[in-house]
Amino acid sequence: MKGLVTVFGGSGFVGAQIVRALAKQGLRVRVAVRNPGRAYRLPMLGDVGQIEVMQANIRMPASVDRALAGAEGCVNAVGVLHEAGRQKFLSLHVMGARNIAAAAKAHGVGRFVQVSALGADAASPSKYARTKALGEAAVREDIPRAVVVRPSVVFGQDDRFFNRFAEMALISPALPLIGGGHTRFQPVFVGDVAEAVANALASPAAEGLTYELGGPGIFSFKSLMQLMLKEIGRQRILAPVPFPIAGLIGQAFDLAAPFLPIAPPITADQVAMLRRDNVVADGAPGLAQLGVTARALEPIVPAYLYRYRKGGQYAEMNAQAAA
Repeated sequence: MKGLVTVFGGSGFVGAQIVRALAKQGLRVRVAVRNPGRAYRLPMLGDVGQIEVMQANIRMPASVDRALAGAEGCVNAVGVLHEAGRQKFLSLHVMGARNIAAAAKAHGVGRFVQVSALGADAASPSKYARTKALGEAAVREDIPRAVVVRPSVVFGQDDRFFNRFAEMALISPALPLIGGGHTRFQPVFVGDVAEAVANALASPAAEGLTYELGGPGIFSFKSLMQLMLKEIGRQRILAPVPFPIAGLIGQAFDLAAPFLPIAPPITADQVAMLRRDNVVADGAPGLAQLGVTARALEPIVPAYLYRYRKGGQYAEMNAQAAA
């Protein structure tokens, strides 16, 4: 496959790396995004003219149709972790996915990858997880051969996990451990997710399958916070917060969210997600079956968390000078 691939959500944290991975395979990439101004750097990830950016809103079928004209492959990497304004779970994860799949079918797009999330389940107490599962089903109604990838927590340079809690640690004397911090995660490197998506798009053997993507290690939420604090050289209280209380806090932030200048630190839906472990199921196909060797987080996370240390990248040098 050496034709044109349309990537929806290509300006996001995961989407941008998918664009890079596809370009490395020699494909032409059309990045369909709601706000093209946020994607101005993407053409630099490939050769001249290899990557183009165009405006498309997946809630608008006409713009989706234009974005898929002439494409041979499609990747849907659109997703939100919390609802804001018109960006709702149902409208993006389900209706948007349905719009993309319907247009892809109409244009005869041969390959399709739906980026979902580990824990996607139509019976989940979390609306995020439910709509991710419904989005998978909506895609496969029109494109039964679509590949679904479900990553666990994704880490990397601009992630919204380690960076988010490191920022909190700079201003707060304590970090909350929802449900005691016992929820387990299997963090996966963003570059591995992107490579897996690119390989899935190119592999006929992957058609119609669902892949669960996790890294080589399984960690409790508490151990991830301890690892993060060690890397940034900060001591903070890790305060257990029972699920019922955390749910009330999440509801309060849900009500305040429209008036906050930043994303809420926790929502009621995210608390619901934390009630279940976020690890790859035994025997589920994953990175290895897509030809990707999972990279551990321990050697990678320090390469970008250094900015939260006192002294930043010069922290060790300053410590040696003080000694």
